Amino acid sequence: METGKLIKELRIKKGMTQEELADKTEVSARTIQRIENGEVDPRAYTLQMIAKALEVDYNLFVVNESDEEQEIQQVNANNWLGLLHFSGIIPLILPTVIIWNYKKDKIKGMSEHYRDVISFQLKVWVGILAGSWIYWKAHQPIPLILIFLANAIFSIFNTIKVVSGESYKHISDLKSGSKNG
Repeated sequence: METGKLIKELRIKKGMTQEELADKTEVSARTIQRIENGEVDPRAYTLQMIAKALEVDYNLFVVNESDEEQEIQQVNANNWLGLLHFSGIIPLILPTVIIWNYKKDKIKGMSEHYRDVISFQLKVWVGILAGSWIYWKAHQPIPLILIFLANAIFSIFNTIKVVSGESYKHISDLKSGSKNG
């Protein structure tokens, strides 16, 4: 919940008007209104005054903000992990290595995802080599086309799962279950 909405909810529970809260906090009623509407972010001192007037712990507002910040960071991390999985859509290892190297120390779980994507890409390469051999011997491009199609579908599926924060499947887990994202 946003800080402004939380303040409004607490004020209403106390049966106070915005003007009454403003009188108790040395803040104008217009500022209280703007805070509750999410138009401005209150300063720490203002939050302390509001907490005192509403008879609640100031940390209630601080914890609320850190929860929102953590949620934003998790979405950002999921997006980077999703990009890492999406880099597997083409069987080139270099983009995957670049993404991993850029974010390896900043995102929890990045190394595990990296190992899974690299492992998958190496398995795709084995399939490409086998499909190339079949094409060379039998002049049948079907195995190569199927390998690239399966790779694309699998990479896109995992990208969507990771970005949405769900568990993803690794090629070696198809029979045994799913991995945590």
